[in-house]
Amino acid sequence: MPFQIATTAFSAAEAIPKKFTCDGPDVSPQLSWKEAPVGTQSFALIMDDPDAPAGTWVHWVLYNVPANMTELPEGVEKQGQLASGALQGRNDFHKTGYGGPCPPPGKPHRYFFKLYALDTKLNLKTGATKPDLERAMKGHILVETELMGHYGR
Repeated sequence: MPFQIATTAFSAAEAIPKKFTCDGPDVSPQLSWKEAPVGTQSFALIMDDPDAPAGTWVHWVLYNVPANMTELPEGVEKQGQLASGALQGRNDFHKTGYGGPCPPPGKPHRYFFKLYALDTKLNLKTGATKPDLERAMKGHILVETELMGHYGR
């Protein structure tokens, strides 16, 4: 089976429930993955919205997730370092951790949760941005997978 990411919060390509958005408590959804390749040393996750009016909007940057983890619980704390040792970066709301969908009124936006299996732990401090993470991951991505949901107002 290929590397896969899923959530119990919504089905792929379906609506993201209000609970996980700025119109609700704005908690991160549960995420799980399986079939990471041999040699995986850590995981990284980027959640973004390519439909935002000003260009792709970054909602979550998470990295150095331990290789033995296969799940993130619902409601990951919005702090730089998690108990697992994973680190969180800054989103485009200028905050650490998860910032849920919050699109302007109109057509629903797509939200991509992109998970990367990496052959190394990254030399990044807390608060890294998506471009920082993408630079650090270059040449270290073993495989990637994604989950898309949508949300509109």
